[in-house]
Amino acid sequence: MRVLVRGAGLVLTAAGIYAFVLRRRMLAWGATANEVRAPMPGDGLVPEADLVATRGISIQAPVEGVWPWLAQMGQGRGGLYSYDWLENLIGCQMDSATQVVADWQHPAVGDDFRLHPEVALRVATVDPPHALVIRGAVSAAGKGTSDDPGMPYDFTWSFALLPEQGGRARLLVRERYRYLTPWARPMVEAVSVLSFVMTQRMLRGVRDRAEGRALAGSR
Repeated sequence: MRVLVRGAGLVLTAAGIYAFVLRRRMLAWGATANEVRAPMPGDGLVPEADLVATRGISIQAPVEGVWPWLAQMGQGRGGLYSYDWLENLIGCQMDSATQVVADWQHPAVGDDFRLHPEVALRVATVDPPHALVIRGAVSAAGKGTSDDPGMPYDFTWSFALLPEQGGRARLLVRERYRYLTPWARPMVEAVSVLSFVMTQRMLRGVRDRAEGRALAGSR
């Protein structure tokens, strides 16, 4: 009995540490307190969000030099600059570009933004070189969006580029989730952990490309 009590205590302690320390850090990785509180493009699309994550990174390049990497994001295009090998374990067929490709530089509102050959979100805002907003819950074959009945949550994924002193750029990424079903909360909490892992790598991937750092492979 004592072993069970101690085990339960350890589980509760770990859960408490995650809830009050690690969770906050993951949801705001790389972002300042002011950035977390500040409005971003796309916020109004999901005005009453149940979970918000804001993450950021500074890049030694002007916003005009970072934007092309954002403009070409998506499966079947420039990729997501994250862990391709991990995404490809579930069939994403992701191949993150190491060069800017002219044919991928013109995203438009209403375009599909694919995470997988059969999973698409939708481009909601394009404001070069300042903002790109993606909207929609993940859905099969690109047929579903956040407006579809039965979707567990509404969702926006916003990218904002802000100029900094010295010609640098500040890249912020925000996710906003609004729960549409009772079981959306545990799903989104799990998604948010995976999102932290992938997003911090994506931010570094964009930074390294925009700064011209050496990357493995070429394209």
